[in-house]
Amino acid sequence: MIDLRLLQQFVAVAEELHFRRAAERLHMAQPPLSQAIRKLETELGSALFVRTRRQVTLTPAGAALLEVARRTLATLSDGIDQTRRVAAGLAGQITITFLDMSFAERLPAILRRFRTAFPHVELRLQEGTTSEQVEALLGGSADVGFMRRPGIVVPNLEVELVMREPIRVALPRTHPLARRASVPLAALASTPLVMTPREKGPGFHDQVLGLCRLAGFSPIVVQQARQMQTVVGLVAAGFGAALVPDSVAAAKRRGVVFRPVRVDAPDDAVHLDLIMAWDGRRPSAVRDRFLDTVRRMKS
Repeated sequence: MIDLRLLQQFVAVAEELHFRRAAERLHMAQPPLSQAIRKLETELGSALFVRTRRQVTLTPAGAALLEVARRTLATLSDGIDQTRRVAAGLAGQITITFLDMSFAERLPAILRRFRTAFPHVELRLQEGTTSEQVEALLGGSADVGFMRRPGIVVPNLEVELVMREPIRVALPRTHPLARRASVPLAALASTPLVMTPREKGPGFHDQVLGLCRLAGFSPIVVQQARQMQTVVGLVAAGFGAALVPDSVAAAKRRGVVFRPVRVDAPDDAVHLDLIMAWDGRRPSAVRDRFLDTVRRMKS
């Protein structure tokens, strides 16, 4: 295999067609350069230059090697530049997972800001429940996730608050409680509820159950759905009521009204956190630049 330094030395001589000028260009003495070219010719088994007292010219083999050497060195240079950009977080790709509700307002603005600042980073987006996102992050198929708190401590998972939003009750427009400006949670004791399954988001699921217990009742869960928009659709179809994040309530849905919930509970219990999470074991300059973008937009 030919040493890349030999190729660089050969190209300098081939372009200058003068050993002294080539040596000056390479910041080296002429004798070692002449020795290097002879070594290259020996390795290739062919003369690369015709040398006379008056001039140096390329042989046909030398002309062919010059074309190959320029392409090789250019490719290597591009590869090194790309490696440096990736190492600095200026290029590469990042996979971001998210809940459907997290796209309501905050995440699109973050993505626009990041794409503008780092146009050479490829963004890949995947929608998933909190449990699916945790699995993707720890399995290495995602870099950053926007989710609800998992409800348990997950080893190696780093989390940071992005936004906090109140919980609302979604009611069919024809429900008697829909006429109220706000709804006491205890008033839902006899109303069937639609919820997301615990295995897809234990944190939110358990928070809803905990709120109901604080209000003095166990909910009548009649239907479960993976995504919040499906939950709201089931409310519109008359299956029951649902407790949802405010970001879901912001998206109007025909046949559904959203009302504030009244319950004697700590502030944390009646608000939902949207967090960003990542695997702390996996270093990534691109991911760190994305996290910094989110932090700047929070401040």
